[in-house]
Amino acid sequence: MTKEYSADRLDVKAFAQAAGHLAGHDSLLKYKRLAQVAHKLHPDLYVDWSADGALRDRLGSGVQVWLHLRAQASFPVVCQRCMQAMDVPLKVDRQFRFVADEATAEAQDAESEEDLLVLSREFALRELVEDELLMDLPLVPRHERCPVPVKMSAGEEDLDDPPSAAGNPFAALADMQVRKPTKG
Repeated sequence: MTKEYSADRLDVKAFAQAAGHLAGHDSLLKYKRLAQVAHKLHPDLYVDWSADGALRDRLGSGVQVWLHLRAQASFPVVCQRCMQAMDVPLKVDRQFRFVADEATAEAQDAESEEDLLVLSREFALRELVEDELLMDLPLVPRHERCPVPVKMSAGEEDLDDPPSAAGNPFAALADMQVRKPTKG
């Protein structure tokens, strides 16, 4: 009999002990933080993900709990060069090692090459998928080659106009200054 695991409340240790496998094909609408930054999100966009649990024996460290996460999605954004809609491919392939508590994670984080997470009986795997996809978003999305001609000037027509005569900002203060009567 195989045990069913939930991606919303995953017992990570039991999942790793059973060498468990979970996979999903979720609507992008399920991921609220991703949906907030998407451009013209629609229900035909999906996130495909899978997770595999494993126990690994490390010399001197004993048995450790690991999770291998893979996820991919096509994500709608706006090209920051031509301002046209585009889809960027997001792809995640990460390994995580689980430790007993937050203090252990902080202590081992500096010398550890792998990503550390705290062991939980109710781990939110879909939140981890969303976190990793958010981190994979490009800071400045743009096409390799924009589909429309890109206007490479901004405000040059404004430079042809002569600058307006601006008054001295201190002149207004001088007018406001209280004049003392002079002794004569």
